[in-house]
Amino acid sequence: MQHSKLTTSERPARDWVKILAKYREPDQLRSVLELAITVVAYVGLWVLAFLALSVSYWLTLAIALPAGAFLVRLFLVQHDCGHQAFFKNRRINNWVGRIMGVLTLTPYAVWQKAHAIHHASTGNLDKRGIGDIDTLTVQEYKALSMRGRLAYRLYRNPLVLFVIGPAYLFLLDNRIPPKLLRKDWQYWISAMGTNLSVLVVAGVVIYFVGLVPFLLVQLPIIVLAASLGVWMFYVQHQFEETVWEKDANWSVHEAALNGSSYYDLPGWLAWMTGNIGVHHVHHLYSKIAFYRLPHVLRDYPELVNVHRITIRESFATIKLRLWDEKQKKLVSFATAQGL
Repeated sequence: MQHSKLTTSERPARDWVKILAKYREPDQLRSVLELAITVVAYVGLWVLAFLALSVSYWLTLAIALPAGAFLVRLFLVQHDCGHQAFFKNRRINNWVGRIMGVLTLTPYAVWQKAHAIHHASTGNLDKRGIGDIDTLTVQEYKALSMRGRLAYRLYRNPLVLFVIGPAYLFLLDNRIPPKLLRKDWQYWISAMGTNLSVLVVAGVVIYFVGLVPFLLVQLPIIVLAASLGVWMFYVQHQFEETVWEKDANWSVHEAALNGSSYYDLPGWLAWMTGNIGVHHVHHLYSKIAFYRLPHVLRDYPELVNVHRITIRESFATIKLRLWDEKQKKLVSFATAQGL
């Protein structure tokens, strides 16, 4: 799977930061409109899914799919708020982000910190473990015991990585801060405050619709949204020609441009996922609101072919599970055995 790559001789990655700065100013009215449309659509679909219970649970599950997609979009609003990109005012960004965190089951301050670490260390082999998908090098994998190899293979199994893992992450793991952040009280407040808010909101809804109907509607939506969200994140960093370097050779700008893909989705799907597929631009300048990312590609078409991946090509990334430091690319377990 080969993709076009913008070479540093054409335009150094660092230079893009200055170019992209002009897109950072959010449109307040557009932000409010994007938020309102997404919230209304999500709540409306949730109600439809509940009403469909009296007709057929298969119909409820069918409605859960677009509802889950809109929940992903709410997460992208939270994501942009975390980058202080959605509104001009920091306080508004933070409060909208916290409210979205209740709906997405994601403590805002905890996620914001972990995601900031991800942006500051993506592609750095010496700083793995926070906000990314666990990735071993070929040599690290070969040095593992049989039990260790089996555990890693299980973790990278598509069923675990895209179904069981995402559900566990959003339903259970997000309930407390990750180990690295547990010493700071503000992250405990964020996690516990979100948990309490989730219980209050869920309790109110359960009071009106009942516990079983609530679970029959909400759980499929959460699981579908979690799987879609993790899949998007996976494709944006786990492609063959991504970037992984030791700290001494690592560059934040090169890792942003060449370690992130452009997931080229159909227009409606790009809109539904908050244009997060334009991930190389997002990593280069995270303070650009998601609705302005297509403007960057329109104005600078040379960025369109930087690690562009289509939906069809993206499925081939599933088999890429180890980083080969010699060839500088992700490889499959089968390929690694011959190295």
